[in-house]
Amino acid sequence: MLRTGSVSAAVAIVVGFCLTYSVATQSAFAGLGGLGAQRAVGGVMIDPDGSVRAASKAEQQEMASLIRDAVGRADGQLAVATPRRFVSLKSLQKAIAEAEQTGGTIDADLGFLAGLQRIEFLIVDAENQDILIAGPAEPWKLNADGTVVGKQNGQSVLRLEDLMTAFASVETARDAGGIRCSIEPTAEGRQRLQKYLAGVRLRSGQNPKFLEAGMREAFGPQQILLDGLPTDSRMARTLVAADFEMKRIAMALVDSPVAGLPSYLEMARNTRQSIAQNPRWWMACDYEPIARDNDGLVWKLTGQGVKTLTEQDIVKRDGSVAGSGQTDRIAQRWATTMTEQYESLSRTKPVFRDLRNAMDMVVIATLIRQQNLDTQAGLDLSVLRGESASVPTDAYPMPRTLQPQCSFIRGNAGWTVTASGGVNIDPFSVVQAPVQSSDLRLLVVDRPASDRWWWDSNER
Repeated sequence: MLRTGSVSAAVAIVVGFCLTYSVATQSAFAGLGGLGAQRAVGGVMIDPDGSVRAASKAEQQEMASLIRDAVGRADGQLAVATPRRFVSLKSLQKAIAEAEQTGGTIDADLGFLAGLQRIEFLIVDAENQDILIAGPAEPWKLNADGTVVGKQNGQSVLRLEDLMTAFASVETARDAGGIRCSIEPTAEGRQRLQKYLAGVRLRSGQNPKFLEAGMREAFGPQQILLDGLPTDSRMARTLVAADFEMKRIAMALVDSPVAGLPSYLEMARNTRQSIAQNPRWWMACDYEPIARDNDGLVWKLTGQGVKTLTEQDIVKRDGSVAGSGQTDRIAQRWATTMTEQYESLSRTKPVFRDLRNAMDMVVIATLIRQQNLDTQAGLDLSVLRGESASVPTDAYPMPRTLQPQCSFIRGNAGWTVTASGGVNIDPFSVVQAPVQSSDLRLLVVDRPASDRWWWDSNER
């Protein structure tokens, strides 16, 4: 996977990051819900010069006001939470195509996939030449920071544009060996920082915080690497933002929003740290084996969806890094704790639920392709796969570099530095070995008489 390397020295730091990206352009679909021009992602403000910082309360209110009309309100049956809502991919494509052909926009109902919050089931409906996805759904609301979440549980809703990215990225991800995001210092930056720190001599009891400006300048801009998906997609921004937030929490650059998830710095305080090795963390898929019925018509996706993994990086003299294949005890404890607290974390930081939703959609899109379920259903998915030139989506210019921030920790062997993290989505390993379940019978799907693209399981 793409790695974020680390640097150590006798005096060391923990390096965090600020994102740099610009405002998205608008397509004919007005942001698949009118949200393409958002300057904020999960409470992080994108300034006109491309720098990123925490948004003030006033700025959050202003952003929410700007997009409130586009978000709209869930009315009628959409205003009712349900444990299982069905979405017809066939009718969904028709609704998208009709909106484009008439010069209309994608409304909030479509943009937020009828309030779906998870994909639990995939059903092949060959009789109607259709594939259905189903899961829990809630009416949505707009948070103060511009995130869109369920009214009851505060968890992010699925996005149509992410679903389209998932379908369009299956073959790209296959060629790339998965979908990956990594924020990496350059080798030159690591070398400059090593040289800078080599000349530092701290007096007993001296606070090294005064070194921050020099360390930032020496370390220099970080690079963002994305692979396996369109780098100008909303999903790509989600991966970068989730990685960014994970590192800020791990490195105590922000207070952890979850009481049960202390920072790595708190856990590692007064422990021995290696000069040549540093931990890195990345978020990866965490699913149970996909279950299918005897006929391969009903498929079930279970599991938390996301887990945090860790490995020790070895930093070489030339500034390059290599994985050691080993883990640090404290870093592993932090990774395990973040995995255990992931659901709680995603309630306070919706970007983490956005990441889980993205993984769900990538896995389902890959499952359909790998098992040829569209062929089995007799369904042409060219609209969702982006093979129809008449279906434009928004482009989000992605960040290329980041400027470091610094925070400090002292271990009993000195000061330590780490700048590691990423996201690795490998849907192919999730779908490669489905298990047959005799308990998984064809769900009763009460399709409405009309060709409406969504309905609830209790509707007749």
